Amino acid sequence: MIMITAMVVIRNPFDGGNTHSMPTAFFVVYGVVLVQFFLGAFEKTSNAIQKNKPLYAFRQVQPISSVLAISFFELLNKIVLLAFLALLAYLFKFAPEVTNPLALLLIVFKVWVLSVSIGLLFSLSACFVPEVNKVKAILTRPMFFISGIFFSLQDIPRKYWVYVDWNPLLHAVELARFYAYPAYGSVGVSAFYLNITTLTTLTLALCCYQISWKQAISR
Repeated sequence: MIMITAMVVIRNPFDGGNTHSMPTAFFVVYGVVLVQFFLGAFEKTSNAIQKNKPLYAFRQVQPISSVLAISFFELLNKIVLLAFLALLAYLFKFAPEVTNPLALLLIVFKVWVLSVSIGLLFSLSACFVPEVNKVKAILTRPMFFISGIFFSLQDIPRKYWVYVDWNPLLHAVELARFYAYPAYGSVGVSAFYLNITTLTTLTLALCCYQISWKQAISR
C-alpha cells in the first residue's frame, strides 16, 4: 500500500491523475499487484523443494506437493489482497472499471502459472547447483523496473520496445490494464505471446521435474 501510494504521488504531477485514459491509481495498482504476485510466488516456489526435504521421508509426499501447496497459498493470499483493495476503493468512493473481468482473472492465473513454472525450474536447479540462488537474486532485482509498474509501454519510444518487449510479465501487466480500461489500448503487447510463453515454461518445468525429482531430493 505504501509503494502504491508513493508511486501515485510521484506520477500524478506528470499526467494529472489520468494515465493513458485510466486513473493513475489503478494504473499503478495493476502493475504493483501483478509484479509482486509474480515475485512472491516465484520466490516461495523456488525454495520449496529444499526447505521441505524432511517431509519426503514419507513416501506419500513428493516435491511437487510442497510446490503446489505453497503456490496455492500465494494465490489465495493475492485474492484476499485484491478483495481488500476493492473494499478500500469502495470506501474511498473510487469507481474502478473492469470491462472484461474474466479476461482479467485469466491474466492473474497466467501470471501465477508462469511464476510457479519458473520457480519449479529454479527449485530443481538449486538442488544440483546451490549457486543458482545467487543468479536468481540478480535476475529478479530489475523486474520492478522492466515490467511496467511505473511506466507504460506507450511512454517509451517505439525503437526501444525491443529491449523490454521480451518480458512476458510486461505483456501481462499491460493486458490487465487494457481489459479493465479498453481505452487504454494494447499497443505493443500480445496475448498470444503471453500464452505461448506460459505454456512453454510450464511444459519445460514439468518435463524437468519428471526427469530429475528423485535425484534432486537424494542430493
